[in-house]
Amino acid sequence: MNMHKIISGLFFTLAMTLNFGFFYGDPTQLIEHSAYELFVAIVVNLIATVLKLGDRTQLGAVLLATSLVADIQLIASATVWAFAEYVAQHIGTEATTAIVSLSGGALLANTVSVILFIADTLKSKR
Repeated sequence: MNMHKIISGLFFTLAMTLNFGFFYGDPTQLIEHSAYELFVAIVVNLIATVLKLGDRTQLGAVLLATSLVADIQLIASATVWAFAEYVAQHIGTEATTAIVSLSGGALLANTVSVILFIADTLKSKR
């Protein structure tokens, strides 16, 4: 077994599932979305991005791109949340929807990353 592939797969999948855990729920009710889960999703996504840096293949470039998209969207989601809470001092429906929608985009990028990772794993087995 390739230990790097196991650890990479773990973090790619964990990033996706944590992101889904934050995203799931009513997009207009911030109480259904945990700030701690968003923070952990950001940290795990950043770790997954670092794990993708060493791959010099075309697939590696696509995996890195999807990971960077997820990072940018999750960080943007946290930024909107922080701005709404600490600068505007009001988290309305518009801000809540933006926070959840940005994490939804990151979830889509993570899903693409996991699908590509699985496809590459299946292809290498043949």
